[in-house]
Amino acid sequence: MAQKVKRAFKYRFYPTGEQAAELSRTFGCVRFVYNKALEERTRAWYGEQRRMSYAQSSAALTEWKKTEELAFLAEVSSVPLQQALRHLQSAFGNFFAKRAKYPRHKSRKRSRASAEYTRSAFTWRDGRLTLAKTAEPLDIRWSRPLPEGAEPTTVTVSRDSAGRWFVSLLCEDAIAPVPARNTAVGLDAGITSLVTLSTGEKIANPRHERRDRARLAKVQRELSRKVKGSANREKSRRKVARVHARITDRRRDFLHQLSTRLVRENQTVVIEDLAVRNLLKNGRLARAISDAAWTDLRMMLEYKCAWYGRELVVIDRWFPSSKLCGTCGTVRGKLPLNVREWTCDCGVTHDRDVNAACNILTAGLAASACGDGVRPQRESSRTGQSSVKQETQRATAGIPRL
Repeated sequence: MAQKVKRAFKYRFYPTGEQAAELSRTFGCVRFVYNKALEERTRAWYGEQRRMSYAQSSAALTEWKKTEELAFLAEVSSVPLQQALRHLQSAFGNFFAKRAKYPRHKSRKRSRASAEYTRSAFTWRDGRLTLAKTAEPLDIRWSRPLPEGAEPTTVTVSRDSAGRWFVSLLCEDAIAPVPARNTAVGLDAGITSLVTLSTGEKIANPRHERRDRARLAKVQRELSRKVKGSANREKSRRKVARVHARITDRRRDFLHQLSTRLVRENQTVVIEDLAVRNLLKNGRLARAISDAAWTDLRMMLEYKCAWYGRELVVIDRWFPSSKLCGTCGTVRGKLPLNVREWTCDCGVTHDRDVNAACNILTAGLAASACGDGVRPQRESSRTGQSSVKQETQRATAGIPRL
C-alpha cells in the first residue's frame, strides 16, 4: 500500500521585473520582522524575565504596521510575515529544548532570501501559480511533474546568492512501495573513496570542490580587485556565487543518485554515527571532509529509508570498525590514517576500508537484532579480556561473517 507523505518539489522560475521587485520587498520585510521580533523577545527576557509567545509577537506586528515609520510592512502580503514569526517561535522551541543554539539575526548577505506562503496567500489553478500581491502567474520551469491531482499546501519562494529564483511546492504524495529484499550493506565513509561498501565496492569521491578550485580561485581574485560598493564588485560576487552553486548542485545530484541506489538495492543499510563537526576541526582534512558531505548523505538515507520501507541502522561512533579484525575479533592498538592495509596476528591481511565496512555491517545487524547500540565499554574487566573485545564479541555473537 502506498505511503502518504508530505513532499516538497523545487523548481526554478524566472520572475518579471514587477514580480522580482515585489518579492524582493517581501524578502526584506520578512527579514526585518524576524529580527525585530527577536530583539523584542530578547529584551523582554533579559530586561523583564518575561517570555513572549507567538500571539504576543503577532499582536506587536499589527501595532508596528500602524506606525508611520513601519507602515511599509502593510504593503506586502501579511502571510509571509506571520510565517516568519512562526519560524522564530520554532527556533525558540528548539533552543529551550536544547536542540539548537539561541536564535540569531538574519543577515542580508549571509541568510538565504525566502518567503513562505500558505494556502490563503496564493492561487493554484490549472497548474499555474499566482502569489499574493502579484498580477501574473510565475514562469516556472517544470523540470518534473507534480503528483497527479496534487495541490500545494505551502509555497516557499527563495533567491540564492547567485541570483537564481526558486519555488518549492509542498504537496501530499503517495510513495509507491518497493519490493522487499534480503540484502544488507555496511558503509564506511572516507575521503579517497566517498564510501566503501561491505561488498568490497568502493565509490570514488568526485571531489567537486577540488575540480572547480582553479575556477573558483580565479573569480575570487577578480572579486578582491573590485572597489567595495561598486556595480562591478556585485557582478564579480555573482560570478563567485555561481561557481559555488555549480559545486553544490553537482554534489547534491551525485549524493541523491548514490543514496537512491543504496536504498533500492538493500533492505538494511548500516552506517556510523560520525561526529562531522568535530572532524572539521582537523585543519588538514576540513576542506576535504566538507566536500565529501557525509551529513547530507546520511540525511538522504534517513528519509529515503523511511519512504521505501527500508531499515537504517546507525552504530555508535566509538565502535572500533577499522581496528577490529573481522576474522578473529582482535582489536589493534593503533592504526594511523596513512595505513590502508594491515595484517592481523591471525595472519589475515585486511584492506582498512573494506574491513571497516564489513565490521560496521556485522555490528549493525547485531544491534538491529538485539535492539541496542554497539559501543565499547571502558569499565574494568573481570575476565582478563579487553573490554572492547568483550563488547565486540557480544555484539557479533551468532552473526555470520559477511
